[in-house]
Amino acid sequence: MIRVALVDDQELVRAGFRMVLEAQPDMTVVGEAPDGLAAVSLAAAHPRPDVMVMDVRMPRLDGVEATRRICATGDRPRVLMLTTFDLDEYAFSALKAGASGFLLKDVPPHELLFGIRAVHSGDAVVAPSTTRRLIDRFAPLLPSGPGADGLPDLAELTDREREVLVQMAAGLSNAEIAERLFVSEATVKTHVGRVLGKLGLRDRVQAVVLAYESGLVKARSRPS
Repeated sequence: MIRVALVDDQELVRAGFRMVLEAQPDMTVVGEAPDGLAAVSLAAAHPRPDVMVMDVRMPRLDGVEATRRICATGDRPRVLMLTTFDLDEYAFSALKAGASGFLLKDVPPHELLFGIRAVHSGDAVVAPSTTRRLIDRFAPLLPSGPGADGLPDLAELTDREREVLVQMAAGLSNAEIAERLFVSEATVKTHVGRVLGKLGLRDRVQAVVLAYESGLVKARSRPS
């Protein structure tokens, strides 16, 4: 059973999400919070949630800082950030803070459910269509370039692993990367695992962030 916590300052939004989640045989809502400060406390409550579905903009403490504090405590709970995107200017920062993914706030219920299950299983939710728009908008604001302070050394990667990382940064799935590189999906999965392991990254979201911060991939450019 996936224990989910809902964090949003709008009670009606939380009620709608709760109704959708409680109808699932593998999910249960274990708590709600109206702001970031309450979310930090809820993350440590018993029973501890596995996944927190968190809004970006909230009073007292926004979702970005709440995510940073929550993720600094360990692997659980994982945070799935919801954003209106076109209005929010913190979504990329949320991924840097440790969120395991993001979804637009108006996604269909089945996409929200998929996102929760994916995050719970340890995957990252990075929708290709929104990844590019998000990266293009926010990457120029980030410190980047070879040798950026505090970044893992990409020299640890083989040429093929760097190639896979570039494709990951474009928001491609394992299947799409396999098709583009003319290898099997299992091979891509192995490369992805090695990239994450060598660079000490938690998931694909962190890999995307690193690819841009390190200068391996430039904003508004696509891999060939």
